[in-house]
Amino acid sequence: MDDIRPVSGAPAHGLVPLFPPGLQAIYGECRRLYPDQANPLQVTAIVKYWLGGPDPLDYISMYRNMGRPAQDVQEHWHYVSFGLSDLYGDNRVHEFTGADGPSGFGFELTFRLKREVGETAPPTWPAELMQGLARYVFQSENTFCSGDHVSWHSPLDNSESRIQHMLLTEDPQMQPIQTPFGTVSFLQIVGVCTEELQAAQQWNGQGILELMRGISGGPWLITDMRRGETIFEIDPHLQERVDQGIETEGSNLSGVSAKCVWDDLSQPPEDEEDSRSICLGSQPRRLSNKDTEQIRETLRKGLEFNSKAALPPISSQKQSHERAQSRKDSLESESSSAIVPHELVRTRQLESVHLKFNQESGTLLPLCLRGRLLHGRHFTYKSINGDTAITFVSTGVEGAFATEEHPYAAQGPWLQVKFQTSLSRWSTCEKLPLGANDKPSL
Repeated sequence: MDDIRPVSGAPAHGLVPLFPPGLQAIYGECRRLYPDQANPLQVTAIVKYWLGGPDPLDYISMYRNMGRPAQDVQEHWHYVSFGLSDLYGDNRVHEFTGADGPSGFGFELTFRLKREVGETAPPTWPAELMQGLARYVFQSENTFCSGDHVSWHSPLDNSESRIQHMLLTEDPQMQPIQTPFGTVSFLQIVGVCTEELQAAQQWNGQGILELMRGISGGPWLITDMRRGETIFEIDPHLQERVDQGIETEGSNLSGVSAKCVWDDLSQPPEDEEDSRSICLGSQPRRLSNKDTEQIRETLRKGLEFNSKAALPPISSQKQSHERAQSRKDSLESESSSAIVPHELVRTRQLESVHLKFNQESGTLLPLCLRGRLLHGRHFTYKSINGDTAITFVSTGVEGAFATEEHPYAAQGPWLQVKFQTSLSRWSTCEKLPLGANDKPSL
C-alpha cells in the first residue's frame, strides 16, 4: 500500500498536452486493475468546476469488479473520482506547487458497492455522494485521512437503509501514484451504521474497520446498503472488544469541526478593541495572512496524535513560499474575527467561561473525557463558523498555556480548559443528556 507508482514525465513548458498528465496517471492505475474495461461508464460534470460549475469532480468512473470469492470478496461496483487531485497542472483548479508534494489535495475518493443480483449497470447515486464530499473539501479546504469518519445522518442512497455514515480507509487495490503534479493516494468510502460510527468516535476508525472486515464487507470493506444489522448485533462480543480498546487505548479522535463558541464571563469588554470581543463581535475584521498562519499551525500541531501528547506554544513564524498559500490544512479557518495581532501570542487567564455546543458536539463530551483526558491527552473543538477553537487538556499534556493555577486560558480565539486527572466532578457527565439548545457552562 505504501508503494508509489511512477507515470510519464511532465509536458514541455508552454505545451498543452492532449491528455492531461494528472488525468492520465489515474487512468493508468485504473487500467492496471481493469485492463478489460478501457472505457468504463462515467458520471461527468456537465459544467466543469473550473468553468463555474457546482461539482468539483470532473469525472467519476464506475467499474465492475468480479471480486474474489475464494477470499470472501463479493462482486461489486468500484467508483473512482477525478478532481480532488491536480489533473491539469495549469492552475485552473489547484495551484501547481511541483512534483515533490501532494497533487491538489493529495487524494482521490473511491467507493465499493455490493452488486445486487440482476444489476447490469452501476447505480449513479454514489457519484453524487462523492461530489458532496468533494464540495465539502473544496469549500472548507479540510482534507481527509485514513481512519476519518463523516457524520452524514441520512441513508447514503436516500432509501430507508441503516447505512447513514461513512468511514475512510486506504483502497485495498489502488496504490498511491506519483504524477508530474505530485503524489495521489486513494481513500475508500465505507458505509456504516450509526452505532458503528459512534464506536469509531469513542475508540478509533481503523479499529472498527478491522472488526468489520471479519463481519461485514469482507477484507475489501464493500458497502452493502441492504445490511440490516450492525456488527454488534451480528456479534455481540465485539462490543466488549471496543470497550476494552477504549479502556486501554482511549480514543485517537483528537478533535472535530463543530458548531461551538466560548464567552469570557470574567468581566465585560471594556472597549471595542478589547480582545474578549473575539467570540462576540458582530463586525469581524479579517486576519492578516501571518496571523492566520500562526493560528493554523498551532491548531494543526495541537491536534496531532503522538505519544508525548504535547501542544506547542504559538511562536513567531514566517510564511513558507514552498507550499501553496491557497491550500489549508484540516484546521485552518475560512473567516476571521476582530483580533489585535499581539493578542495571538499573549496568554490571558480567565476566571470563568461559558461554552456553547450544538447537540452533536455536546454528545462527544463523554468521549472527550473518557477517551482522551483520562488517558493524558487533549481534545479540540474547532468552530466551522470562524477561528474559534476550544481545547480540553489534561495534566499530562505538555506545552499547554492553561495551567492548574489558571485552568481557563486563551490566546486570541483559542481557549484551553485544563482538567485535573481525577475529573471527579465530571464522573456523571455521560448520564447528562444534551438538548439542541443546551449550553454547558464552566
